[in-house]
Amino acid sequence: MGLNDEKSNNKMVDEKSKNDDKIRSEKEIEKELESRIAKSSSDKKTKKKLSVKRLAILILIILLVLSPIIGLGIAHLKSNKSDKPRGKIEKKEKQEKKEEPVIEEPKLKIVDENSSSRPFAVMINNHPTARPLQSGLQDAYIIYEIIVEGGMTRYMAVFLDQSTERIGSIRSSRHYFLDYALENDAIYVHHGQSPQAQSDFGALGIDRVVADNGKTGWRDKSLGVAYEHTLFTNIEKIKNGVGNKRSSRNKDLLLKYSIDPINLSAIEGSQVANEISINYSNSVTSSYKYDENEKVYKRSVNGKEHIDYVTKKQYTFKNIITYQVSNYTLNDPENKGRQGLNNIGSGTGYFISEGYAVPINWSKSSRGAQTKYTLKDGTELVVNDGNTFIQIQPKGRSLSIS
Repeated sequence: MGLNDEKSNNKMVDEKSKNDDKIRSEKEIEKELESRIAKSSSDKKTKKKLSVKRLAILILIILLVLSPIIGLGIAHLKSNKSDKPRGKIEKKEKQEKKEEPVIEEPKLKIVDENSSSRPFAVMINNHPTARPLQSGLQDAYIIYEIIVEGGMTRYMAVFLDQSTERIGSIRSSRHYFLDYALENDAIYVHHGQSPQAQSDFGALGIDRVVADNGKTGWRDKSLGVAYEHTLFTNIEKIKNGVGNKRSSRNKDLLLKYSIDPINLSAIEGSQVANEISINYSNSVTSSYKYDENEKVYKRSVNGKEHIDYVTKKQYTFKNIITYQVSNYTLNDPENKGRQGLNNIGSGTGYFISEGYAVPINWSKSSRGAQTKYTLKDGTELVVNDGNTFIQIQPKGRSLSIS
């Protein structure tokens, strides 16, 4: 082999070596590129995973923040939807409630059963001259009529929780009227008194107010009648005279009342009572005529309508109790014919209301005791809701019920 061939061979070896290096270098580069590509791909996937994770966390945070707001919004929408028909229902319910009538529990009209006030028992002049001037009697829940001297009568009108502005005319006391003031635990109002009454004021412990021309009453001189018929009072002036006297009642009301009308026709012994006449003497006859429309009795005296001086209306009464007791003339040093009354004991009478009369029993055990009224079978008398006139008639005088 010549020098040229050796050079040629060496050259070939060098070229081969270079080619091998080149191939190796290319492979290494390729591997490196693949490695970088793989790494780059892996980095991208990792980054992508991180981005997705971060996005998910961000969305979760946003949802957590917004969920209460969204919840409230949804609840509000639901509430609005449900409130529309409910509002209509509630409105309808309110309208229905408004339309329902308010039913109040019935109460007595004549007296307040819950009141503990003491009544005022006022002596009323019933002289023929004074009778047309009588005032305020319609406001009394009970009135008594009893005989006095000379064949005349006097009234005692009992007022409870009233504000009557004119009562009278006022007259003097007779001792047996005190028994009926006591049974009502009333403060007794009068002007003047008999010697017997004067003695009994202290003996019986009567709380009383003397009506006069000033603090507790006034004289109406414009009436053109005798001075003795001109004294009047009212509830306000009576209270001026009460002072420190006991103001609360210690006794129950004298009568028991029914709110519902009582059917007297169903009670044994009942009779029709459209007209009643009660004779006291040759000078006084009290009478009543039943008004079926108003369901009250219109009162007259000696055949004339009994009219209130102020209202000009005829006096009316829901209930009438009438019974008889004996009376007698006192052995009076003044010789004025004053009367005594045998009113302690028992007897029979009538209760009259709403067009019927029924027989009753009465009993009074002492001057201060309440008169007890019962039906014939012994049950307690119950009266209708309204005012009551108690006619204590002299024994043996005529009584007509028809």
